[in-house]
Amino acid sequence: MLRRLGVLDWIRIGLLALGLLFVATGLLPLPDAAESLAEIGPLLVFLVGIIVLAELTKEAQVFDAIAARVAVLGRGNYVALFLLCTAFASFITIFLNLDTTAVLLTPVMLALASRARIAALPLAMTTIWFANTASLLLPVSNLTNLLAMDEIGLSPLEFAARMWAPQLVSIVVTMAFLWAFFWRRGERRELRYTPPVLQPVGDRVLFGAASAACLLFIVALLARVEVGVAAVAAALVVVVAFAVRDRARLTWGLVPWQLLVFVTGLFLVVPTLSRYGLADLMNWLLGTDRDPYRTAAVGAGLSNVINNLPAYKAVEEVIPPGDRGQLFALLVGTNVGPVITPWASLATLLWFESCRRHGLRVPMRRFLLTGAGLAVVGLVTTTWALVTFG
Repeated sequence: MLRRLGVLDWIRIGLLALGLLFVATGLLPLPDAAESLAEIGPLLVFLVGIIVLAELTKEAQVFDAIAARVAVLGRGNYVALFLLCTAFASFITIFLNLDTTAVLLTPVMLALASRARIAALPLAMTTIWFANTASLLLPVSNLTNLLAMDEIGLSPLEFAARMWAPQLVSIVVTMAFLWAFFWRRGERRELRYTPPVLQPVGDRVLFGAASAACLLFIVALLARVEVGVAAVAAALVVVVAFAVRDRARLTWGLVPWQLLVFVTGLFLVVPTLSRYGLADLMNWLLGTDRDPYRTAAVGAGLSNVINNLPAYKAVEEVIPPGDRGQLFALLVGTNVGPVITPWASLATLLWFESCRRHGLRVPMRRFLLTGAGLAVVGLVTTTWALVTFG
């Protein structure tokens, strides 16, 4: 098992070990550690539920079927395919979390590229950019949103009412950058593509159960059911279906232990650092006027330096309780901004690993430069939409 651990796994384990060391040495008092871990309890429940749901939905071939039909609906027209892929990636990110898009949709898109003889890079970039920039609308769309819910104190629908305009703007800006740098004919070098031949799903019962579970999850969110409860309930539906039809697929590998270890370690390390000078640095970066554009820029900059989860947590520590405007500006920065460096978000790290396993070489210089352009333009326009309409 130790030989199977990758570099990212050791980083996650090291982060947890460091957090436990802080608690053991008293650098983080035990009551503070217990309070921090109690805060993430519902988040960890949600993570397990949504990842199990997404993994088994993929095994039931739901994502493969949708992706293939998306390509068929495009009828060989790249503009139509581009619009359909945009809608598909955005929908998965908004309702099933950005990590689901990065982990499960990326292999589907790369397989689709091979079957339809489409250049793989445009599809892959569509997946990862929308995994980040389409994660503003609902609390479940991004872990940072879930972290903010206790402080923001709004229901999912009220949250969406504040974020619909920023989300729309960020999607439109992302579409513009994708078309200009990856999808236009000068980049793809082809006029049309060949739609793939549709193939029947392996087990219609599992396909139907997984589809129904995903719909159940979405309906539960709209009905204001707590996100952890909704995710677990939907996951149980598909787990029961697999227990009856294909029990061999139900393994411990479905449990996202890497995410659990990373988030737990994060919530021990960041509070410790905040006690010993990190909070002062964050206050200096935000300034005294607490301008929303500056807050978003700080969140984006830190995300590309240290990853968006610790960046969000570090800045949130110094935002006054009840200051929803600044929290929403921070979410814009930590959701839309992490598109420059490969480690800016967990989704991006997972996406790079998936591309590597499928033999897709991502030009790093192009990734960095186009991501920087998207981050700057997306951050300014999305923050403007938040200030104007949110």
